[in-house]
Amino acid sequence: MGEFKVDKFNIEDFFSGDLDIFNYSSGMPSILPDTVPCHPENLEINRYAVVVTYVLVTLLSLVGNSLVMLVILYNRSTCSVTDVYLLNLAIADLFFALTLPVWAASKVNGWTFGSTLCKIFSYVKEVTFYSSVLLLACISMDRYLAIVHATSTLIQKRHLVKFVCIAMWLLSVILALPILILRSAVKANLPTLVCYEDVGNNTSHLRVVLRILPQTFGFLVPLLIMLFCYGFTLRTLFKAHMGQKHRAMRVIFAVVLVFLLCWLPYNLVLFTDTLMRTKLIKETCERRYDIDKALNATEILGFLHSCLNPIIYAFIGQKFRHGLLKIMATYGLVSKEFLAKEGRPSFVSSSSANTSTTL
Repeated sequence: MGEFKVDKFNIEDFFSGDLDIFNYSSGMPSILPDTVPCHPENLEINRYAVVVTYVLVTLLSLVGNSLVMLVILYNRSTCSVTDVYLLNLAIADLFFALTLPVWAASKVNGWTFGSTLCKIFSYVKEVTFYSSVLLLACISMDRYLAIVHATSTLIQKRHLVKFVCIAMWLLSVILALPILILRSAVKANLPTLVCYEDVGNNTSHLRVVLRILPQTFGFLVPLLIMLFCYGFTLRTLFKAHMGQKHRAMRVIFAVVLVFLLCWLPYNLVLFTDTLMRTKLIKETCERRYDIDKALNATEILGFLHSCLNPIIYAFIGQKFRHGLLKIMATYGLVSKEFLAKEGRPSFVSSSSANTSTTL
């Protein structure tokens, strides 16, 4: 563990509602200089309930994403381009969730792990956050090219899609560098330490940049790509009356929809908070408290996302269910008669045999 780096930290920053190890927020003062300071309120949801939630999410993510990785790797000889993307998505979600127990512990006792581990855990969380979103955007582009243009492009070839995934991981590593550089264990005017960006005094503009970066490249740009690609993909499928392909696309659409439902509320609240902090929206104590409460609540919804994709595969993905039952039958956990009763799924390809989307 590294040594604690204890710097002076404005008490107003601590009560801004943004001094939270999960936020991509600015930590700018929550009060206006020409007004009476807002008295801090207890804005947190019961922290022990939050700890239990994070632990449950970690366990579900660990089991679910491990099973997804197992099924894909066990059937790697027949896995599709989309399966390669989903394998990397499962890895990202798994490592993201594995950081949650550390953050949960810090909710109760403050940050007690030192500056070095603060940087490491923050960086892992940030890299996996970016990579999962960028991989979802890549899946949407792959489906768009395969179905709308019916073309076999480089990213649709299974032996080359690995390089696309590597590129997304490298991009995530680069985008997360500010967190690695600036995160540190800092001490507010309170006994506990926090894992937070240490950018010194009078750095409000830099903190805004640190907030806008993940909102732009970790949400807005990938979301626009997904909406564009899936909009045209759906139109093509309906115009061609390709019913079986509609069913094959259900898993991918569900994954994107869940991502949207989990992260859109948090990003909308965060964007509103940014507008208020840049004084484009008038800041009041009541508005500050409301936004801080909303950030705490929507943040939990966002972290829940890391364990939901395997649940989607289990309930919607015919290929995933069959693959899992096949493994279980191999080791005698289910009977071969039960496996036969479930039936083998029909694998539907788009423009090539390597673009099945029925995970």
